[in-house]
Amino acid sequence: MNLSAIFIRRPVATTLLTIGIALSGILAFFRLPVAPLPNLSFPTIQVMAQMAGASPQTMAQTVAEPLERHLGIIADVTEMTSQSGVGSTRITLQFGLDRDVNGAARDVEAAIQAARADLPSNLHANPTYNKFNPAEAPILILALTSDTLTPGQLYDSADTILQQQFSQISGVGDVELGGAALPAVRVDLQPGPLNQYGIGLEDVRAALSAANADSPKGYVDDNGIRYQLYTNDVASVAAHYRDLIIAYRNHAAVHLSDIASITNSVENVNNAGLFNGKPAVLVILHPSPGANIIKTVDQVKALLPELQAALPPSIKMAVALDRSVSIRGALSDTGRTLFIAILLVIGVVFVFLRSGRATLIPGIAVPVSILGTFGPMYLLGFNIDNLSLMALTIATGFVVDDAVVVVENTYRHLEDGMAPYAAAMRGASEVSFTVLSMSTSLIAVFLPILLMPGLLGRLFREFAETLSITILISLVISLTLTPMLCSRFLRHESAPAKRPGWLIRTLEAGFEQLLGGYKSSLGWALRHQGIVGAAFLLTVCLNVYLFVVVPKGFFPEQDNGLLIGNVQADQSISFALMKQKMIRLQTIIQDDPGVQSVAGFTGGRATNNGFLFVTLKPLAMRHVTATQIVARLRRPLARIPGAPTFLVPAQDLTVGARQGNAEYQYTLTSDDSAALYLWVPEIVAALQKQHVLLDVNSDLQQGGLETNVVINRPVGSAYGITPEQIDNTFYDAYGQRSVSTIYSALNQYEVIMELAPQYLQTPDMLKQIYISASGGVASGVSQSNFAAGTVEAATGSSTAASSTATVAQDSATNRAVNSVTGNANASSGASVSTNQETMIPLAALASYAPGTT
Repeated sequence: MNLSAIFIRRPVATTLLTIGIALSGILAFFRLPVAPLPNLSFPTIQVMAQMAGASPQTMAQTVAEPLERHLGIIADVTEMTSQSGVGSTRITLQFGLDRDVNGAARDVEAAIQAARADLPSNLHANPTYNKFNPAEAPILILALTSDTLTPGQLYDSADTILQQQFSQISGVGDVELGGAALPAVRVDLQPGPLNQYGIGLEDVRAALSAANADSPKGYVDDNGIRYQLYTNDVASVAAHYRDLIIAYRNHAAVHLSDIASITNSVENVNNAGLFNGKPAVLVILHPSPGANIIKTVDQVKALLPELQAALPPSIKMAVALDRSVSIRGALSDTGRTLFIAILLVIGVVFVFLRSGRATLIPGIAVPVSILGTFGPMYLLGFNIDNLSLMALTIATGFVVDDAVVVVENTYRHLEDGMAPYAAAMRGASEVSFTVLSMSTSLIAVFLPILLMPGLLGRLFREFAETLSITILISLVISLTLTPMLCSRFLRHESAPAKRPGWLIRTLEAGFEQLLGGYKSSLGWALRHQGIVGAAFLLTVCLNVYLFVVVPKGFFPEQDNGLLIGNVQADQSISFALMKQKMIRLQTIIQDDPGVQSVAGFTGGRATNNGFLFVTLKPLAMRHVTATQIVARLRRPLARIPGAPTFLVPAQDLTVGARQGNAEYQYTLTSDDSAALYLWVPEIVAALQKQHVLLDVNSDLQQGGLETNVVINRPVGSAYGITPEQIDNTFYDAYGQRSVSTIYSALNQYEVIMELAPQYLQTPDMLKQIYISASGGVASGVSQSNFAAGTVEAATGSSTAASSTATVAQDSATNRAVNSVTGNANASSGASVSTNQETMIPLAALASYAPGTT
């Protein structure tokens, strides 16, 4: 049976079939997604919740635990981890490889809604989630800098203009902003004047909360004309709050400016961002699972000119990190390797066949087989990545074998005197079964890879399938196009019309020498069978030995020209000192000759943590690998005391959803948290003693300083003060508490209340905190007076001896009562009364002492 006969007889149909295969591959090539590796992204979702000022323990117990309980019952969750810090909780869910991330997101949304009833009532906003893996390197980082605008204004522009636009791009899983916070009106309270006027922190919070509103007001109809009602009820800047009346003491109004400093600042002052040594706000784009990184980055960059025009002119936007550059470079190198491989294969065929006509046939068959592979790759949802291009490169050697077998057998019959057409028919008939068996056996070799389960199976399955598809297409080309071309192109001349050229003579002489050398070596081997057998056994044993001693790893370490750094300072470090260390660390990295740019930020997630993103110069300019640069920087970075810095080269292949500071990561679990807290430091210390290990660290942070406040419940009850009131007072004083929302046309901003910075520097300042026994009660100013816009207080009498509060302390019971009474009459007939305030010092209700956690 001659499978090729019909194609030899119909050259036009065969040619059209070949052109169709090639064109389908070319069209698919421009539609195939581009990626560094096959799609191995585990469906991963991160849930985030924030409650400003809350301790890690409070966040873990009141926010993380209820969320975990509801999230843990979602189907196919393979890994769930959570990290709770000051004011924030991050829970990362990783699902099975076959789980649809959109379906998983719907389940996560339902779990968050179910958990809302168990979450604290003072949680400022519902927990949010994003579909991205926090352990993966960002795909793009933009740095916003300005010579005139503040970091808060830069952050506002990024949050209002950039973040929303980038989040809408397909492939972007999360847009993180670092280096600052949204603008806010900050009210920095002074304990001295507060205590002097007998005003509690909760009183101030209640006044601030009521001073800003944006509620519906309705309309008025007048003879067929409608008037919409508007008021100046929105206080949007610090100046609007300075004259706010908090209370009345001795017939005089106490304004907010009398007890606090009011400024236009930011929500969280513990933030700092840097780009090449300049203050900056970073816009960090993380990919969604399975995203086409090249396409996503191209879409973002196409949007940049429009967004730059929407930003204030003084803002400069620069690309601090672009992961697509290394991916494009790697794919370009692999594509160049594939092209060189095709040329080498065709060249080798010419060397041995020594015929231009005979070489032309495999020269057509090999590219057509490679191009034809892209069509099935597109239909199967594959990527153009390093592994698929490597499969095509390897397949080049397999593809040419089929064509050479057919050409060589046909040429043999031509040498025996047959006509080209008859030789092609005869030669193809003889080797068609051989070509079929060769291709089938090659595909069978890759069958174990096709059936391999788990992550490795997903990693190499695309490689094996691409290679198998190329071999199958090569089989079709060898049984159709190659015999037809043999019948049209091959010629045999028994006596050359002229003497062969010098190239053919040189190749022929070299071939004869090679053949002669092979004959001699074969004869020697047959005469010394014992030596040959011993050499064979020695080779086998040597391979076994090398298999044992050669270093092993999951995947080769990549040099993408990107370094990710994490600064893990002492947990008791202040923000000011952390900012100084970040500046010094960035300067050291920037001074390295292999570094192109450095971006970083601290704050936001944790005060003692900093994050660095380093872009290296092209390999041709730095002449050293990323690993060598990390080793070179390790010693100068270690000279910065109290700020261990861990740099790792960014990798395209990421396993797991926990961010790590080194190449390998081990997770310890236990039902007993005390056991973990005990043994993790012991294990870390033991590993650090191993000289073969570097950068050993742990994400367990239990050494921070704390002040433990022990509430005396009987005394509190005697004063009518509950633990909730005490907690609220602490939150007002130290938690950067959001007490009101300012609505604008583009965004929403907060009014933040806490003690002035000088009262946040030592736990001894707790002695100046007083708690109002009637905190949060309105101060008795009537609504009618506010509507009129003024409040007029007449003269009156007060039982206080002076305008200042009198503090009487009973030494026996350690009690203090701050009494201020009085009354006033408004000229308009509306009464303005002075509440009686009872101010209790914290020392009367609780004891406190510094400690560690």
